[in-house]
Amino acid sequence: MTQPLTAQVVIVGSGVAGALVAYRLAQAGVDVLVLEAGPVVDRAEALQRYRKAVAKTPESPYPETFYAPRPTVLALEDYYVQEGPTLFKSTYERIVGGTTWHWLGTTLRHLPADLRIGTRYGVAVDWPIAYEDLEPWYLEAEREMGVAGNSKESLGSPRSGDFPMPGLPPTYLDKQVSLAAEQLGLSVQVTPQARNSQAFDERPPCCGNASCVPICPIKAKYDATVHVRKAEALGARFVDRAVVTFVDVSPDGYVTGVRFKRPDGSEQRAEGTVFVLAANAIETAKLLLMSRTDALPNGVANSSDQVGRNLMDHPVQLSFALARDPLYPYRSPLENAGIEDFRDGTFRSDHSAFRMAIGEDGWSFPGTTPITLAGQLIDNGLRGEELIAQMNAHVSRQFRFANLMEQLPDPENRIEPAFDQLDSFGVPRPRIHYRLGEFVERGMARAREVSEAIFRQMGAYDIQHGQAHEGAGHLMGTYRMGNEPRGSVVNYEQRAHAHPNLFLLGSGVFPTAGTANPTLTLAALALWAANTIRRDLAAVAQVQGAAHDTP
Repeated sequence: MTQPLTAQVVIVGSGVAGALVAYRLAQAGVDVLVLEAGPVVDRAEALQRYRKAVAKTPESPYPETFYAPRPTVLALEDYYVQEGPTLFKSTYERIVGGTTWHWLGTTLRHLPADLRIGTRYGVAVDWPIAYEDLEPWYLEAEREMGVAGNSKESLGSPRSGDFPMPGLPPTYLDKQVSLAAEQLGLSVQVTPQARNSQAFDERPPCCGNASCVPICPIKAKYDATVHVRKAEALGARFVDRAVVTFVDVSPDGYVTGVRFKRPDGSEQRAEGTVFVLAANAIETAKLLLMSRTDALPNGVANSSDQVGRNLMDHPVQLSFALARDPLYPYRSPLENAGIEDFRDGTFRSDHSAFRMAIGEDGWSFPGTTPITLAGQLIDNGLRGEELIAQMNAHVSRQFRFANLMEQLPDPENRIEPAFDQLDSFGVPRPRIHYRLGEFVERGMARAREVSEAIFRQMGAYDIQHGQAHEGAGHLMGTYRMGNEPRGSVVNYEQRAHAHPNLFLLGSGVFPTAGTANPTLTLAALALWAANTIRRDLAAVAQVQGAAHDTP
């Protein structure tokens, strides 16, 4: 094994959490090393790869590598070892910048009630923090990422300051849905988004390419490479194509290093004072469980047996229809507004809360893209101007709701390393046990009822409701935070209960899912953790300085 790399802080993962922590610590003069399993991505090359791809999936712009394989929506069992009873359908990227390359950009805050559903509704558990603790960090995260939103609309989450940019305007489609929703006592509100509504942070405003998933061609949408570059400019070191395979722990419980492999098969070690695992809720949990020793037979940070358990998503129930008159989708971000009326209420004792995102991408999410539709019409004999007229008439009237369901933590929903089924680089694949549960299924039934009512109010037809769920890409819960080490993995600081110099970041720390897309919350928590780590390092330096000065 070659000479180890050293730094004050070693971070595993270069997504939002890892990149933000690296940036904030580098600002404070801390020596930071970031290890990323995947490669650096060139946006222009990725865009060309996307344009040439036959299947325009979330993964299509990004390189497949043998050393950092990842799940794909077209092959959910090639990387995941799915052991049911339900397929886990959410995927992610292993590249510099992480999955924010193809995230939607939605940056809703959790509601105060989301952190107290155990107390309020008698289901699941409370978080060890309150909304008031998190709120100033939400504000910091919105400023760092560049969130566009209406500062006069709290959306149920009280604010202590304004968004850095005004919100994007509602689309014509949003307005037409709003007219119908109002007749039913519901309201459509523009969604806060980490997407420029005006020039911000040396990036241009959104121009409505409608390809946020899988790639923003002009970089109006925030992704973690923004803070990767900022951290590098301040001296942080990023090592790509470094697949971390093991976490080393000393007899006194301190992490001493992480081992990683390079694509050529060589192995190396990184050593530091503080360690941050920020891969994602599946890869971080898998790494902890892979790091088994005689002293830690259940893996690192797993004395509670909670690592890998309580895997959650926001299962998506799709409903879609054709409007009587054109709504003109594909002229904005893929989702620009939504109906938030069902995110909280006493019904959460019985079934999922949910939010209704209004789709601006026609029927692409349900699987009927314009290219697919063209093929169907050609098969039906249409050609030339008749084909164009039918395409325009159909696509211009397509719209859909993506109903994102709250999922409760279930210890049987879990990820484990498949030691008996290795990936192409010789690393255990993620073995997943997953089911939706009746709580979600009852919520999905309610979401279909509400969607149907809005469609009928609009006079829409060809109404269809997906009976199976789709993945939201929101991996949560597998190393949750809590006050009691017996039932959680990290404390409110995101510090591992059993390992004082190990921080686990990302939405894996979420005790419950709520209905807000997780990225803003995990970013806020990451900034909070960066502040804690900086304070810890300052305290260590002070103690070392005092010892050095003692005669």
